[in-house]
Amino acid sequence: MTIRLERSRSYPLPRDRAFAYITDPRNWPAYWPGLVAVEDAGESRWREPGDTMRLRMRLLGRVTTLHMTLERLEPASLVTYGSVQRGLPDARHERHFEPAADGFTYRLVVTFAARPGPTGWLDRTVVRRGIDRALRRTLNNLERRLTTVRSTSRA
Repeated sequence: MTIRLERSRSYPLPRDRAFAYITDPRNWPAYWPGLVAVEDAGESRWREPGDTMRLRMRLLGRVTTLHMTLERLEPASLVTYGSVQRGLPDARHERHFEPAADGFTYRLVVTFAARPGPTGWLDRTVVRRGIDRALRRTLNNLERRLTTVRSTSRA
């Protein structure tokens, strides 16, 4: 069973400026829920397909390492990447930056396959709720952060 979760929100900021902010790993701790640390931040890249990042994340009450591999990066438009973490299903992530009347709409999509057996039940319930909560919190955190980006860019 494939599970697809999607959330979106519009923000009154030019999408190229928001794209630059959101895709910069130095900014991730400011808005990414559960992020404990970006490992090897000075050595890792996040600009071209095949680039990888390792994040220390608090997921489902414990700290784990999230391995991400960039698949596509289309400036001011789209980012796709895969993630692998111990004890959870592998996931595919899409980050869409769509034009809107007074800024852009940020659409987050996470897709994963529920594992077989009892862990599949956990994936369909607990993991699904956790991912959905993280997507909502990300959008809420960005609401606050992008307001700051907008106000500092006017100076």
